[in-house]
Formats: sequence, structure tokens, C-alpha cells
Amino acid sequence: MKRKTFLKGLMGAATLAALPLTAMAQEAIKIGEINHYKRMAAFAEPYRKGIELALEQVNEAGGVMGRPVEFIFRDDQGEPGEAVKIAEELMTRDGAVMLTGAILSNVGLALSSMAAQKGYVYLASEPLADSLVWESGNAYTFRLRSSTYMQAAMLAEQAAKTDAVKYALIAPNYAYGKDAVAAFKENLQRLKPDVEFVAEQWPALFKIDAGAEVQALERAKPDAIYNVTFGPDLAKFVREGTDRGLFDGREVFGLLSGEPEYLDPLGDEAPEGWVVTGYPWYDLKDGPGGEFVAAYQERWDDYPRLGSIVGYMTAQSIFAALEKAGSTDSEAIREAFSGLQLDTPVGQITYRAIDHQSTMGAYVGKTTLRDGKGVMTDWEYKDGANYLPSDEEVSKLRPAD
Repeated sequence: MKRKTFLKGLMGAATLAALPLTAMAQEAIKIGEINHYKRMAAFAEPYRKGIELALEQVNEAGGVMGRPVEFIFRDDQGEPGEAVKIAEELMTRDGAVMLTGAILSNVGLALSSMAAQKGYVYLASEPLADSLVWESGNAYTFRLRSSTYMQAAMLAEQAAKTDAVKYALIAPNYAYGKDAVAAFKENLQRLKPDVEFVAEQWPALFKIDAGAEVQALERAKPDAIYNVTFGPDLAKFVREGTDRGLFDGREVFGLLSGEPEYLDPLGDEAPEGWVVTGYPWYDLKDGPGGEFVAAYQERWDDYPRLGSIVGYMTAQSIFAALEKAGSTDSEAIREAFSGLQLDTPVGQITYRAIDHQSTMGAYVGKTTLRDGKGVMTDWEYKDGANYLPSDEEVSKLRPAD
């Protein structure tokens, strides 16, 4: 990747100044990064590599405000209480100036609540629950990744174009799954008022009894299925559903199901013809997206996953906010994030002032088999700004900061 092109994308709205070599001798700016590195390694490890790539490149270019940046990585085992404990240690003992991380929504919500109480800035890189920026939103929490509502709205748009009327739904029984079903229903009913929801299945997260769930969905005789399972639950659901013919002759819409983290482990058992959100890195050759893929492959001798680009953009966002703030003071960082714009591998994004949700979008396409593994085809990048509620609707959902 060309150096000038990288620097433009890395710093986004920030401007790099020429820095003397002595600048890098200054104390590092520390960022506290909390995640489920053991419990959800398939996503968390590529995510960490994305952060580390951005870190290496920004520090090589002179750092931020003339200082190197350092991420302190801590593992919370996917437990909200442990995450909150670690967060307090990072801020008070280790000298972190802000917090980021989390994949599971219940952990992200716990960190967000603590951030509001303590006045710590928290960038929720991955948690997708809508309440994070709406019902439970606060002045100190911002979110990078396109939310549950946004991605569900993208799939509902595709579903409305089909002849399917009767839908069965399956989702993990926690905040993210509940939000994903509610958002899909809301958007599909608005676009197709005659739609019917004939079954809803709510397996416990990572404890799915796939055979029983498939039987229940089949009994409902739906025209289409909306699937929100992911990780090992998705693999079990796909295999059991394929064996029992659940997907034959039916439209299937899968939230996150096109992400390499979850699609790759299925190998040649990956489903075909599902409409999904995901990350088609293998087709990204040109522009900022292609440059990121090339840089990541060169650095790690591996291909990027969705987590990789989320990690990279997390670091990008923090660098840009710090540069805009011109300070490591919490209030200055908070003010800098509100309305922050930056260029990224998926294009320009904005952290909306009204709800602190970024406009990062998602890739939507269909699954197919290529060289013995599942990939996305006929995909299109959907700008997240087009799939968010209006300011008036958000004002009703979100409490005043």
C-alpha cells in the first residue's frame, strides 16, 4: 500500500504534522482494550491484529500529537462484572485515557454504564445491541460498528423484494438477538404490511439444541427464515437444517452469516443462496478497501476477517478523535468523538452527534460455494447512514445526555 494513501485513510479527519525524532521519546498515550480473547477467539484475534496493524503504522508515521500510542489488551472472559473491574484498573492504575472493545452486547452495556458513571470515554467497537446508543445511551459511549437495527434493516429491504409472506425467526436469547428480531420485524412490516411471523425460536447463546430448533421451525411451514445465530450455534443450525431439508425451497436471511469468522468453519457445508451481511475481502482489490486487505495480508500472512477491519477502524477512530481533541482529557476526547468524521477502508464515516452511532455500513450479498468454501457473491456495500432512524425518532428513543 502506498504510504501517502495509507496515511490519509489512517488519520481520517486528522492532519499529520512533521515531527522530530525526539517526539517519539515522549510518554505513550495508553488505550484500554477489553475483550473476550479466549471465549470468542475467532473474532477477537483478527480484531486485535487489525488494531496492531494500525498501531504499527501510525507510530511509524510519528504517533498522535507527537506521542506514540499503546493499546493495553485485557481479557474479560466474556463476563460483564470482570470487564467492569478491568476497566476501572485500566483507567486508575494503568493510565489509560479511554476504553474500547467488547463483542458481546451484555458486556458492552455493562462497560457503557460504568463509563457514564465514571466519566470515562468508551468506544464500543463491536457490541451490536441497539440500546447501547438509544435507550441506554449516554454522553460517554460511542459505537463504531453498524448496529443491529441497521443490519436488520438492510436484510428486511432485501426480504421485502421476495414473494415470501410467512416468516420463521431464530435468534439467541439475549439483548442482541432480541434487538435483531425486533428490528427486522419493524422494518419488514413497514415495507410489506401483509407479512406474517409464524414462529420464533430463542435458543440460549452457544447452547443451541439445533435438532429441536429445526423441527420447531419446520412445523411452522414458513416461506422464509430469518436467522440471527452465529459462531458455533450457526454451524450446528446450518448442519442440522441442511440434513433435515429445512432450507430447501425457502428464502433464508442471515444476520452476520456471511462473516468469514462464522462462514469459513463450515467449509463445503456452507449454505448456498442465503442473503447475508458479511465481509467479502476476497473480492476487494481496489481503493481503500483493497489497500487494507493488501496491507493486512502482507503484515500477517493471512487474510482479514470482519473482526480485522473492525479492529483497524477502531484504532483509526481513536487516533482521529485524539488528534481532533488535541488532548488526552476525557471531556476533550468526548467532545471530539461527537460529530467526528474520518476516512476508512469502507469510505467516510461519521459519529453522529445525536446518538453517537457511527455511519459504518455493511456488505450485503448471497452465499455460494467457491473452491470448497462459502463466500459472498452479488454483494453490495450499504452505507449505514441510509439505514438509521430519523433524528426525531432517535430523540424519542434516547434519554437526554
